[in-house]
Amino acid sequence: MNERISDLLAEMQRLELELRKELADLPEESALIARARELGQNWKQEQRALRTSLLSYFRRARLLSVLTAPLVYSLILPLALLDLWATLYQQLCFRAYGIPRVKRADFVVVDRHLLPYLNLVEKLNCAYCGYGNGVIAYVREIASLTEQYWCPIKHATTALGLHHRYRTFVAHGDAAGFRDRLESLRDELRDSPSGPVTDDREGD
Repeated sequence: MNERISDLLAEMQRLELELRKELADLPEESALIARARELGQNWKQEQRALRTSLLSYFRRARLLSVLTAPLVYSLILPLALLDLWATLYQQLCFRAYGIPRVKRADFVVVDRHLLPYLNLVEKLNCAYCGYGNGVIAYVREIASLTEQYWCPIKHATTALGLHHRYRTFVAHGDAAGFRDRLESLRDELRDSPSGPVTDDREGD
């Protein structure tokens, strides 16, 4: 991978961090927090008034959405197994490799079901989506650490959705570089805490 592509990946990582900060500071979100404090318990009543009843919800639901719902929710089994297996894997293997474990709570966030304006089905949907996407992100982080430890080599062709560690990997076909840098790349993992992209990682 040439220097220009490496710079672009680094810029994407920086922009991701900046986007997270901007999203956390959106004016409308700050206004919602301020209003919730102002109304106190009345805030929940105001939110509940905007809740769609289950009868109305199902009346307006598309038939195909209802029919495919069992298939969507059937993914909870492989997701839960993946979650459990990845956690067991990193607890055992990462300890053996000297790699800090990924903090699951940084990725798996389930809190939208607490919103008063959601009905029971919407709460279930939001909890499920939060869990599913969180598990995928959590496992991806574990997988990226594993890849850096065992095979930090770039692909011959560019793949979509590259993780933030990829830009430091050795060029495809660079046998000498792989032998020279493998241990240093492993040492980077041992010396750095695992988790989401932070300011400290921008220059890695």
